[in-house]
Amino acid sequence: MKSFRRRAAATIAVAAMAFASAPALAVKPFNADYQANYMGMQATAKMSLASAGQGRWEYRIDIGGMGAELVQSTVFEVDGDQWRPLESTDSQRGTSGLAAMLVKRRTVTADYDWDRGEARWSGDVKEDRAGPVKLQAGDLDGMLMNLVLVRDVAAGKPLEYRLVEDGRVKRQRFQVEGTEQVQVGGKSHEATRVVRRDGKREIIAWVVDGLPVPARVLQRRDGKDHIDLTLTAVN
Repeated sequence: MKSFRRRAAATIAVAAMAFASAPALAVKPFNADYQANYMGMQATAKMSLASAGQGRWEYRIDIGGMGAELVQSTVFEVDGDQWRPLESTDSQRGTSGLAAMLVKRRTVTADYDWDRGEARWSGDVKEDRAGPVKLQAGDLDGMLMNLVLVRDVAAGKPLEYRLVEDGRVKRQRFQVEGTEQVQVGGKSHEATRVVRRDGKREIIAWVVDGLPVPARVLQRRDGKDHIDLTLTAVN
């Protein structure tokens, strides 16, 4: 179940990519519901983006089902074309059934201090993952990276990022791989296919023009479908 938290949160984080796909690239609030299929097991996911005031925004994901609750949230600030993470929280707990025994209660908080130029992590973290990690201009956390991605796709910029998360730095690279037809609410739409590959792991998002979130997000492992998210409602 711990691995599900990581994979599911990472997968649905990509589902925020399309909210910035409008030509003006304006940050706008939204709420979206997804049906999730995880290796044949069903779960639900709720995603939201809301203003936190003073040029700040909170992006949040809640995943429920299979006897576990998983939550990720990040607060970031917008200053022109710079979107910077400020703080994030990642938590999980088992609520019933086998998951109540298997899913360890865990909460990790990240603080991105741009005045001091460093990021630190607290809560249920190992000492060697607590930081500090030196920040650089353009650094992102995992959730914010997916929001910035679509902004850059629309602008035709290189899709390469420096991810600062879990007490370490990782380089991430995305690709746009053409368009495909997808079904949304019983209607066919043309969607842009965006892909990130990492060894034997792959995340694919289908982004439909005019929708604030992707119609579908799929994670594959070793060439097989692992987590499949389908949009059921958005407002």
